[in-house]
Amino acid sequence: MKCHRLNEVLELLQPYWSKKDPEMSLMQILQSIADEAGFDKPLAELSDEVIIYQLKMRDAGKFDPIPGIKKDYEEDFKTALLKARGIIK
Repeated sequence: MKCHRLNEVLELLQPYWSKKDPEMSLMQILQSIADEAGFDKPLAELSDEVIIYQLKMRDAGKFDPIPGIKKDYEEDFKTALLKARGIIK
């Protein structure tokens, strides 16, 4: 895991862990995240991508845009096309 990803996991994990149950062990917290994400493989196979995505999206609505894609998100298809062609900024 790269350093920036480790920092992101720790930054997202701290408030979740504090709110969920500070008395739980790290493995219990990771299992809880895996369960919420519907991850049914062994915990050793849980990737940092799953942890980061689940912690970012757990309180989001069903139709909310994914955080990494949100910056490019356009409500209007016509506006998105015009921006893609460089006609508008």
